[in-house]
Amino acid sequence: MPKAYVFTRYGGPEAEALVEVDRPVPGPGQVLVAVRAAGVNPVDWKQRTGYRRPGESGSHDFPAVFGNEVSGVVEELGDEVRDLAVGDEVFGRPVEGGYSEYALLSVDLIARKPAALSFADAATLPVAAATALDGIAQLGLPSGATVLVTGAGGGVGVAVVQIARARGLRVVGLASEGKKDFVESLGAVHVPAGPGWTERVRAAAPEGVDGVYDLVGADVLTEAATLPADPAKVVTAGAPAEDVEKLGGARVTRFRTSDRLEAVADIVVKGELDPHVTRTFPLDRAGEALRAVEEGHARGKIVIEVAR
Repeated sequence: MPKAYVFTRYGGPEAEALVEVDRPVPGPGQVLVAVRAAGVNPVDWKQRTGYRRPGESGSHDFPAVFGNEVSGVVEELGDEVRDLAVGDEVFGRPVEGGYSEYALLSVDLIARKPAALSFADAATLPVAAATALDGIAQLGLPSGATVLVTGAGGGVGVAVVQIARARGLRVVGLASEGKKDFVESLGAVHVPAGPGWTERVRAAAPEGVDGVYDLVGADVLTEAATLPADPAKVVTAGAPAEDVEKLGGARVTRFRTSDRLEAVADIVVKGELDPHVTRTFPLDRAGEALRAVEEGHARGKIVIEVAR
């Protein structure tokens, strides 16, 4: 039986386990994918605590498989699937988790993997890179404007900085002191996090901040919202909609479509975005990968690779 990394109830890391599961069977409009890589994101461990993504309702069925982005090879087609074939290399959003040897993907949230793209890099695009692209598009800042990115050294932040730079924006990146060199290597002006950080941003951008892309939430979002002249130029992927809306901003509106996945893959192929996969773990060490993200010390993206 195939293996998957799951949470068996809501709680902490003690609720996680590597277990054997039934091989999924694709339904109409779905494909079964032999997973080669799965991206690790903060939303993964948050779901273990009972968190639901915006628009979701109800509770998980246990055991629930971790993971919200995968790449792999099409193994089996469900009914009504016309544009894909067994053996196609693809990436996308799994229907019910991706830290697994097999995952189901809907044809609405899947794209072919370009040959120039590794499975590891492709597995970082459906959540992190697509969220970055959606938020930058939503801000709609003109070339030459300055955008502040909070959490600039994390998985989504790395993509935000690079996409913003490729669109001609000046980027100020808020991150820990330990990520200074990394953030600067992406083309951003680094500002260390910690007390007094807003004054450091003002010093780094004396002409002002035109927009904010927040990936941290809480007090950081509240302080960041005071920086741009127009509060509508504040978007967040790190806080609930109600938290940012009361400040005059908005949560990032996600375009979860195959077209969007193809767009972010194209950005990588063109050289405008390096996913910066900094660490990989095998499936049987998925817990270590989650801890690295949950503890907030990861630089760039962490990926789980599934051996074949």
